[in-house]
Amino acid sequence: MKNAISVLGSTGSIGRQTLDVAKHLSIPVVALTAGSNVERMAQQCREFQPLLAVMGTEEAAKALRLVLPNQKIQIMSGKDGLLAAASIEEAATVITAVVGMVGLEPTLAAIRAGKRIGLANKETLVCAGQLVMEEADRYGAEIIPVDSEHSAIFQCLMGCQSRSEVKKLILTCSGGPFFGKSREELRNVTKDDALKHPNWKMGAKITIDCATLMNKGLEFIEAMRLYRLPPEKIQIVIHRQSVVHSLVEFVDGAVMAQLGTPDMRLPIQLALTYPNRLESPVEALDLLGCGALTFQQPDEETFPCLKLARDAARLGGTAGAVLSGANEAAVSFYLQNIIGFYDIYELVRLAMEQVPYVEKPTLEEILEADRLARAVVADYRRGDLT
Repeated sequence: MKNAISVLGSTGSIGRQTLDVAKHLSIPVVALTAGSNVERMAQQCREFQPLLAVMGTEEAAKALRLVLPNQKIQIMSGKDGLLAAASIEEAATVITAVVGMVGLEPTLAAIRAGKRIGLANKETLVCAGQLVMEEADRYGAEIIPVDSEHSAIFQCLMGCQSRSEVKKLILTCSGGPFFGKSREELRNVTKDDALKHPNWKMGAKITIDCATLMNKGLEFIEAMRLYRLPPEKIQIVIHRQSVVHSLVEFVDGAVMAQLGTPDMRLPIQLALTYPNRLESPVEALDLLGCGALTFQQPDEETFPCLKLARDAARLGGTAGAVLSGANEAAVSFYLQNIIGFYDIYELVRLAMEQVPYVEKPTLEEILEADRLARAVVADYRRGDLT
């Protein structure tokens, strides 16, 4: 199937929107994967009739088999299923929309199968960016970013002849729900407060990352790897309106920006249709109605996770894996009301101090750094932090 897709993480926010786009464009869907949402996966299987459906556990896979007794769909589970969905022969494009380190090995499998990758999994490039990009070069796999900011940069660079023409990349950041607040005001904010993003509807983990600005820090590292530029050539600015999705400044002084309504279906569709643009159901940006556009410097004192990410970007090696793994574990604790808002930063900082650093890691060393970072977080609770 020439244009068929596989969607890793189909029941999440990006996965569901990817299926909306696929339906609009009549793109066949040959594989779907999910964690534990059997009901939603069953609905997607009935609608899209994939060849393969994968659940996170065998228990969930058994439950899916029970509700799809007469469907001609292969049902698998766990890591083996993810790898199968990532490399399924019938798919031309793999959308990696799973959250966390679980997305790394399937992305590598898709690359090694020569697929186009619609990359929506930050951890892949944050933790193993150099390795992933080297593998993409080796196997001739095309990586098209799905994140709105990286898609914006990708679009601004479409006519760029050489990276030497680029002076810097400018990543925009909404500032999240706590923009303008002081550190004291944020000390006791709840997860319900942090989950109220002003512009985007996303999953819980990424929404908390937006509240701490860790998400922008992860994107900083991702941009550095994806566009193969040093940290000093990447800038972050607060743009509350989420209309300008990112910009590129060129050496001649020209600055190119990509603007659009804050709707993830736009970058998802481009990842599926590039180099072509097709009609979209997304409403075009109304320049006369979008209001004033503002840009400000991020506050790294109030949002110190951003500085941690910049530090990890400069270090390279396993620093990104430690940052990402510790953050993922700490955010999970925060969402369970186990730790406070600033404990996320403290736990990530602690992991970066304690986990041994490897400058040129193998995949196994990257996975081990992630494991050790999570272990550091697991050993601490609110009362242990100083």
